[in-house]
Amino acid sequence: MKLTMASSPHNHSHKSLNKLMLTVILACIPGLIAQLVFFGTGVLIQLLLALLTVSVAEAAIMRIRKRSALTALSDGSAWLTAVLLALSIPPLAPWWIIVIGCLFAIVIVKQLYGGLGFNLFNPAMAAYVLLLISFPVQMTAWLPTVDLLAKPITFTQQLSVIFNGYTTAGFSVDQLRVGIDGMTMATPLDTVKTDVAHGLTITESMQSPLFDQWLGKGWGWVNLSFLVGGLYLIKSKVINWHIPVSFIVTLAICSGIGYLVAPGTEPGIVFHLFSGATMLGAFFIATDPVSAATTNRGRLVYGALIGLLIYLIRTFGGFPDAVAFSVLLLNMAVPLIDYYTQPRTYGHGMKK
Repeated sequence: MKLTMASSPHNHSHKSLNKLMLTVILACIPGLIAQLVFFGTGVLIQLLLALLTVSVAEAAIMRIRKRSALTALSDGSAWLTAVLLALSIPPLAPWWIIVIGCLFAIVIVKQLYGGLGFNLFNPAMAAYVLLLISFPVQMTAWLPTVDLLAKPITFTQQLSVIFNGYTTAGFSVDQLRVGIDGMTMATPLDTVKTDVAHGLTITESMQSPLFDQWLGKGWGWVNLSFLVGGLYLIKSKVINWHIPVSFIVTLAICSGIGYLVAPGTEPGIVFHLFSGATMLGAFFIATDPVSAATTNRGRLVYGALIGLLIYLIRTFGGFPDAVAFSVLLLNMAVPLIDYYTQPRTYGHGMKK
């Protein structure tokens, strides 16, 4: 059976669903390559585990529902969920982290609600939040970029850490997180949040080697790579521009105002836009056609509110990134947003 999706209610140029999903997966490749370069091949191991897990889970549920497993897998939606979740977790997270996340995304978030098109929440982000709340230590154990590692780690050692918890030389993830300066490193967002909470200024926090190259290497390049992939999706008309543009512009405005008000404790626009999962969230997660707003005005409101929530949670909340939480909260508000942003019916005049 060939599934199709229209890009708008009045557009008769349909795209097959499997081609649409494949295009989104291909657009993730620049970001995947950037993560491989700066954080090692662990992300590739996580990706393979994720693809295997979602394939088995989707096929098993389809058999239970007495439906075609091949048809369900061929639409590519399960594989896209696997890719997004694998790109969101630390590359050296234990193997069972990605397995639990993928099972929850497919079995609970997607299939329990009736399958593709019926899920209320973005499956990858719902799984990410479950993992973050349940296993915060494992989900925040990001390594610094490979050039800042005090102990270089090979593919075999990364494989050993993921499946055994230690490298072949006996080093744990916590020991590997020690950078060349002898300090245990975290992500830029987490480092800034922790340092500011301890009374340091942004300038003092960014004296760490992690920030000497944060835009030239590491998270800055990862976000730029997802930006390139996202622009390709807009150019290919796979996604609309409304959500990512309103998302990014709102986050930029909020972070700009914050910097003007408190420059000593606010990192500014560029830092917010090119740290964490900002570009991945703007172009690949918030634009999920099932759980996002469907009207153009609604998409602008939806994206803007996600950007606002990300800034508020990053600045005042307990989580340094906040993309997943913001998307899930707005997923719940989608019916209300769509209701109040419906376009005027053709021929319907304004009341005098």
